[in-house]
Amino acid sequence: MHALRDFLTTDYGLLSLAVIVVTLGMGVFYTRYFIQHIRQDEAAERARLAAAGLKK
Repeated sequence: MHALRDFLTTDYGLLSLAVIVVTLGMGVFYTRYFIQHIRQDEAAERARLAAAGLKK
């Protein structure tokens, strides 16, 4: 309980919490960003193949 109190009430604890939150947020952002662009690239490649008369 003492560790949790230090984590939420001291300046170094709050800065640690901020770093953890920012890191997790960046992880979510980059995961969504990469998945979105992978899907866009896949759709563009499928369209390119369809226009060329090829099928994958």
